[in-house]
Amino acid sequence: MEKLKNATLGGGCFWCLEAVYSKLEGVKSVAPGYAGGTKLNPTYEQVCTGNTGHAEVIQIDFDPQKTSYETLLDWFWRCHDPTTLNRQGGDIGTQYRSVIFYENEAQKTTANESKKDAEKSGMFDAPIVTEIATLPEFYPAEDYHQN
Repeated sequence: MEKLKNATLGGGCFWCLEAVYSKLEGVKSVAPGYAGGTKLNPTYEQVCTGNTGHAEVIQIDFDPQKTSYETLLDWFWRCHDPTTLNRQGGDIGTQYRSVIFYENEAQKTTANESKKDAEKSGMFDAPIVTEIATLPEFYPAEDYHQN
């Protein structure tokens, strides 16, 4: 059996993304957390201030024999609005930004190609504002946020 791989995505409230990805075939676990900021070991309350630089994200452990990083990104474009800057619906703030955090050059390339494909797809009426950035550190959310 091939080793599990990770994908770390942000698209609004982490519970909304978690609900989608936890049902996909090949996904072994989905953990809500924080990434992309400067505060070490941030709390939910700190992230909500907008002063930590962190986004609410999910980290997906998936079996590459059963699903692919590309498939996870296809779902990403469909399950949130990547055209709204720092918001999803009524959730407003930098912690709700649309972001793909990559762990290696292969993920970076795939994420950029996937974004270009989404832009060309005609699915969106506005430009995609999704950030694609290296994953500096993933901080799991507090126990009361874990499903």
